[in-house]
Amino acid sequence: MKKFKNILFSTFYLLLVTQYLNAQSVKNDLLISLAYYNNNNHTQYLKATAKSKVNGKFQQVANISLTFYIDDSETKVLLGKAITDHSGNAVMQIKSVASEIWKSSATQSFSVSAQSDKLYNSSDATVSIVKAKISLDTLEDKTIVATLFELKDSIWTPVKEVDLRVAVKRMLGELNVGETATYTTDSLGLVSAEFARDSLPGDAKGNLILIAKLDDHELYGNLTAELLVPWGVQPIVQSSFNERSLFARKGLTPIWLELLAYSIILIVWSIIVYLIFQIKKIIKLGA
Repeated sequence: MKKFKNILFSTFYLLLVTQYLNAQSVKNDLLISLAYYNNNNHTQYLKATAKSKVNGKFQQVANISLTFYIDDSETKVLLGKAITDHSGNAVMQIKSVASEIWKSSATQSFSVSAQSDKLYNSSDATVSIVKAKISLDTLEDKTIVATLFELKDSIWTPVKEVDLRVAVKRMLGELNVGETATYTTDSLGLVSAEFARDSLPGDAKGNLILIAKLDDHELYGNLTAELLVPWGVQPIVQSSFNERSLFARKGLTPIWLELLAYSIILIVWSIIVYLIFQIKKIIKLGA
């Protein structure tokens, strides 16, 4: 009987160890997406997002080490490494080490890769773009003109039939300049939009920042162009620092509140003094 119990215990122990080792060896698949950004024809960078399927839903994955490359026709040039943040995103600027490859062609390819670790399998992603840019200008009567160009045979050529968004930058996002969400470029690569946001507050000088955007295009990526215009309303700052109010600084509280407070203090101390005299009288009568 004792031998049978030992065999049963050993079998059970082996099953537990096997299940544990199998659980440790199972890794999740990692899904990486890569996008190209050109902000205001000045700052260019790549943005990678790491996701993994957990309980049937894709979730962003943090702390994943990613390696970024710019791809030449024959080899890859390292741009750098980055680690995904809490949102699963990692950003890498296109550095000067890629300048020669960048100048060599109107089309560019980028890639990003993640090595296998204890939790996830290795993964990679690529993106190819055509060099493009947006120019932004204004005409009379607050008309906004945006033009989309692509680099073709070393010449900036207008691009037609592409949807652009024209908006005003605000603190928490962008506000369309009119009722139309997007505008389609014509044969000259142009879109025009009427500024219909009258009385929109601007900065301290009344300036607004116009922005023309191309989002997640399969050829050109993400492009933006910005322009500062004096079309906003200059805010009028009225300070109540030296005025009497309920929350003012010391010495500027409302007069009625001061009178009320001082009256209460006076009444309380009067009662205390009166009680002291009454106690003295009682003591003298007792003596």
